[in-house]
Amino acid sequence: MKTKLVFAILAFSLFLSQTILAQDIILKKDTNMIKCKIKEIGLDDIKYTLPEYSSDVTFSIDKDNVAKIIFENGKEMSFQKEMNNPENYRDNKKNALKINFLSPLYGSTSFSYERSLKPSRSIEGTLGLIGLGVDNWDENPGGAFVKFGYKFIKDPDFYLRGMRYAHILKGAYFKPEIGFAAFGRDDTSWDYLYQHQSNDRETVISGVLQIVMGKQWIVDNAFLIDFYAGLGYGFSTSENTNYHYGYSIADNSVPISFSSGLKIGFLFK
Repeated sequence: MKTKLVFAILAFSLFLSQTILAQDIILKKDTNMIKCKIKEIGLDDIKYTLPEYSSDVTFSIDKDNVAKIIFENGKEMSFQKEMNNPENYRDNKKNALKINFLSPLYGSTSFSYERSLKPSRSIEGTLGLIGLGVDNWDENPGGAFVKFGYKFIKDPDFYLRGMRYAHILKGAYFKPEIGFAAFGRDDTSWDYLYQHQSNDRETVISGVLQIVMGKQWIVDNAFLIDFYAGLGYGFSTSENTNYHYGYSIADNSVPISFSSGLKIGFLFK
């Protein structure tokens, strides 16, 4: 009789311990844990009960405060802000081809390619063909420039529940950017002493490191307008020109660089 009683107590204790351990765990973003029983996962919050309270008492927690849920069977479910959830942007076209709309008026034609990496992040590369445009200074230029940048698209100062970007590539941004140019140009000078004009061919190599600020508008997930301006440091092998087609450099004694432009383009998958 005593043996049966001992086995019954052991079996009940084992069942009770398994029942206590068989709990769901809510892991909060502040690393605190809530051992509970999940009742419902809604669009905005998670409802649960606690073992130390009656099952009729239901608690809730905002999903934005939850890192993940570990269910009693070992499966896990993670959460993130709707603003940064890639699933919300599956229908957005994430690639763009652009042309600097005004650059042909100043002696070059430049094309840019931008690709979204994730919400609020993208990369952009630019290739400029120097000489493919209006030769305003009769320099007969020829060459190219390249620029590469990593774009940070600004998110809101305050979040509202369920907020997301209107488009994954739309918004104000800042972009650290590096650029290089190599081109030839006719350098015409006048010798006042001998009253003589000389024409030499100069090869120019330059580079810049800039912070570019801008804003990009997206129309109907198909067309874009991108206005920008940049400021940084630069170097050049020439002392006779400040304009380097993709950017301008004050001079070697004050190596400040500038750039600006207006790009238009289209989006594609």
